[in-house]
Amino acid sequence: MQYLRKAIEKKRQYLIDLLVKSGSEYQHSEPALQKLTLTELEDISKRNSNSCRH
Repeated sequence: MQYLRKAIEKKRQYLIDLLVKSGSEYQHSEPALQKLTLTELEDISKRNSNSCRH
């Protein structure tokens, strides 16, 4: 279970870093992003990447 927790936290931090560095509306919201679940972060990341493509 410890390995799974570390993997999830690593992916969460990766997504937070991507959102902050992307220059998106989340650029100054890192503390708020830290409170989100992995699923919520994945959804935001997908929406952000889709909006960047259009």
